[in-house]
Amino acid sequence: MTVNAKTIDLICEFEGWVDHWYADPALGWAVPTCCYGHTDAAGAPHYADDKKRTFSKEEGRAILAKDLASVEAVVRDAVTVPVTEDEIGALVSFTFNLGEGNFKKSTLLRKLNAGAPRSEVAAEFARWNRAGGKVMAGLTRRRAAETALFLTPDGSSAPEPAPDPRPSPAAKPAWLWILLGLIAVGAVVVAFLTVRF
Repeated sequence: MTVNAKTIDLICEFEGWVDHWYADPALGWAVPTCCYGHTDAAGAPHYADDKKRTFSKEEGRAILAKDLASVEAVVRDAVTVPVTEDEIGALVSFTFNLGEGNFKKSTLLRKLNAGAPRSEVAAEFARWNRAGGKVMAGLTRRRAAETALFLTPDGSSAPEPAPDPRPSPAAKPAWLWILLGLIAVGAVVVAFLTVRF
C-alpha cells in the first residue's frame, strides 16, 4: 500500500523541489539533500560522487516514492491500532521529516497506540516544530498541515466544519424570492402609474 496523493502533495509542498544536491538547512553537508527532501542517508547516489548532477522532476518523484515506501513500512509497523489513509499519511510526512527514531520515541505514537482520542494525538504534532532548539516557521506550518490531514474525516478531501444549528438568515426558499420579486415589480408599476396619471 502507498500513501495517498494528499500526503505526497503535502510532502512535496513542504520539502520543496531542488534539482541538485545541497546542504541540509539544519545539519549542513553532514546530510546532503536533493529533489523532494531525499537525503544521502536514504540511499545512493552520494553527493560527493555526483555533486554537479541535476535531477528531473520525474526522477525526483521516483526517488520520493522509494523513500516514502520505506518510511510507510516503518510507520505501519509501529502503529498498532486501526488508522485511516489520511492518518497514515500525516504520520508518514511527520516521520519522513523527523526520522524513524523520533517517531518511534514520540508521545504522539504512544498516545495513538494507547487509544487516546484523535484530537489529543493530533495535538502532539505541534510540539515538533524546532530545529537546533529554535522554533522554525516552516516546521510550525508543516505540523499544522499534518495535523489537519490527520484529523480529516475518513474518505473526504478536507475536514468538514461543524454545522451551525442556527438557520442562516440568507437561506430563504426560492418561492419567497419569487414573491418578493413580484411585490417589487408591482410597487414599481404602481409608482409609475401614479406619476403618469
